Amino acid sequence: MSNDAQETARTQFVQVGDVRFAYRRFGRPGGLPLLFLNYFAANMDDWDPKVTNGFAAERDVILVDNAGVGGSTGETPSTVAAMTKDCVDFCRALDLKSFDVVGFSLGGMIAQQLVFEYPDMIRRIILLGTGPRGGEGMTFTELSPDELADPVALLMNAFFTPSEASKAAGQAYIERLKLRVADRDAPVSMKAASAQLEALREWGAIPSTDRYAMLARIHQRTLIVHGSKDIVVLPINAFLLAQHLPDAQLVMYPDASHGAQSQHAEIFLEHARLFLSE
Repeated sequence: MSNDAQETARTQFVQVGDVRFAYRRFGRPGGLPLLFLNYFAANMDDWDPKVTNGFAAERDVILVDNAGVGGSTGETPSTVAAMTKDCVDFCRALDLKSFDVVGFSLGGMIAQQLVFEYPDMIRRIILLGTGPRGGEGMTFTELSPDELADPVALLMNAFFTPSEASKAAGQAYIERLKLRVADRDAPVSMKAASAQLEALREWGAIPSTDRYAMLARIHQRTLIVHGSKDIVVLPINAFLLAQHLPDAQLVMYPDASHGAQSQHAEIFLEHARLFLSE
């Protein structure tokens, strides 16, 4: 581990069976680690350094590419449950016995499954722009791996609203993503993105019974962060999480879509620090 920032932390690897996981670890040494789980078709370079470095000022931050994504080898699973198993394998390889987790979109689904199946590993959870299994409107029919051909357009359209303030925040976010120059992560392949899309759609399918029963069994304190105009995961899903999780707080940011935590990074970091330290 180093006290570098996201722009400079070296990429490390750990072998688990036939999968070599790529990860970066930086921030303040010691204390409870903070594991980041990323969104659809995203690698470690796609985390907003304003957000990750903000956390790293006080915490031991860990970014990871799940199996088959970015710099990690192996096959990308097509279910959230299988992705969660890979995440657990990675955590055990690093001897992470207890930690907090930040899950963004698909990563938030993995975080829910992780704390449900392995509650002893997780202290607290931050869920960004995500929804419960079988949530409202979570068909993801509008998503396609073909959109990865123009990643800037995809991010601007999905993460930010058409308002001038939101578009300006989006342009600043795009520029921050370029700050890491050396040792950048491998692009996410179309094969990996297609498998992740299958996982998203499987998670979003409405079950025949006990639609939100899983959430009632997650007792860790949870912070839910969402944009009021999220077009990827509809805001109703944030309210559903807050309603069914036994110990959850909900923060809804105005004039924000899927990238609410980047558009409102300063206040989000303050909310997150209060939540993690209280």
